[in-house]
Amino acid sequence: MSAGIVQAAYIVAALLFIMSLAGLSKQESAKAGNVYGIIGMAIALVATVFSPASDGLGWILLAMVIGAAIGLHLARKVEMTEMPELVAILHSFVGLAAVLVGFNTHIEHPPLIGAMQTIHSVEVFLGVFIGAVTFTGSVVAFGKLRGLFSSKPLMLPHRHKLNLAAVIVSFLLLLHYVDTGGSTNTLIIVTLIAFAFGWHLVASIGGADMPVVVSMLNSYSGWAAAAAGFMLSNDLLIVTGALVGSSGAILSYIMCKAMNRSFISVIAGGFGTDGSSTGDEEMGEYRETKAEEVAELLREANSVIITPGYGMAVAQAQYPVYEMTEKLRSLGVEVRFGIHPVAGRLPGHMNVLLAEAKVPYDIVLEMDEINEDFGSTDVVLVIGANDTVNPAAAEDPGSPIAGMPVLEVWKAKNVIVFKRSMNTGYAGVQNPLFFKDNTAMLFGDAKASVEGIFKAL
Repeated sequence: MSAGIVQAAYIVAALLFIMSLAGLSKQESAKAGNVYGIIGMAIALVATVFSPASDGLGWILLAMVIGAAIGLHLARKVEMTEMPELVAILHSFVGLAAVLVGFNTHIEHPPLIGAMQTIHSVEVFLGVFIGAVTFTGSVVAFGKLRGLFSSKPLMLPHRHKLNLAAVIVSFLLLLHYVDTGGSTNTLIIVTLIAFAFGWHLVASIGGADMPVVVSMLNSYSGWAAAAAGFMLSNDLLIVTGALVGSSGAILSYIMCKAMNRSFISVIAGGFGTDGSSTGDEEMGEYRETKAEEVAELLREANSVIITPGYGMAVAQAQYPVYEMTEKLRSLGVEVRFGIHPVAGRLPGHMNVLLAEAKVPYDIVLEMDEINEDFGSTDVVLVIGANDTVNPAAAEDPGSPIAGMPVLEVWKAKNVIVFKRSMNTGYAGVQNPLFFKDNTAMLFGDAKASVEGIFKAL
């Protein structure tokens, strides 16, 4: 395959990647967006493997076969509840690849002089640094989402000063690396610092910020890929990395805005690190209900809003929720869904679950679209959500989540909360919603509870 054909294929692949991002911006076109991305990646792989610059074709094909087999196995095995940690660990692979490419480029490159040597050294250094931070940060995020590590933030003494020191030392090492024309020992040292920096950076972030962390690491992996593209002189890898990096950064900004927090405050530490409220406070008596009573309440309602959370994903309750929704709509009840931007542990997690269960897109609304309607709603079903419906965010200035925009479910006439127990949510913050006069608790597995309501209906 000639170099001209390879470049033409890269342009087509880049256009398909842009079309993929455009398609993924809306639920109705998301499937087409995925198809565009798959075709673009297939074209990019074929063009790269059979380009004049490729050597060791047999080894490349062997690696692709092994990787494809692992990918197919994971795609068939992984549950939707495990998608956040799968995405996190995939980000770590991108980071590690950037580190390996950086060291390879450092060791094997043609003789360079003057400005070209300086540019090459900066490319290698930044590629390795960003890749190393992405690798260990993603591993920690995977461990937190998987439950291998505590979701609570790591509170080392002077942790902010440690992060600042790591950045300053890394910058000084960059100057030394460029000045020496590429010292191997300097690159090894900064790699170790970046590994520790990435680990500490994400370990210091609390569980409630995990959706933002995942999108942040997505951005990091994109910039790591772009850096690898510069080192390999691969235009498509640069474009693709820039697309992923910029879209991840935009998503992180949107999610931080939805949480009324700055990006810096997320990096500085998660919810629960600065507030005075804890998850152990007594807030009064709660009222318990049964599936049959909830069914009767729903039957008499004119409007119902369902606010799902990670608990719905864990219970795989989206399918009976769809059946219950269709039954209520057939009875003339208006049913809609309210989705918080950080519901679940992955951006868009709840939207994907509901789409998987065939819930119509037009009744699935974002928080900003539906928040004003809770006051005129008869019944709200909170299925597995906790921190995203916590009134303490609006009512308690001392709460760790104070100021965070939440779904204002407590304004409805009746609120039914589906939970296994009275434990706090992932952020470890107590929820006053459970103790309000218009709230009733329906304890048990969410899937079984919804099935019980559907049967009673």
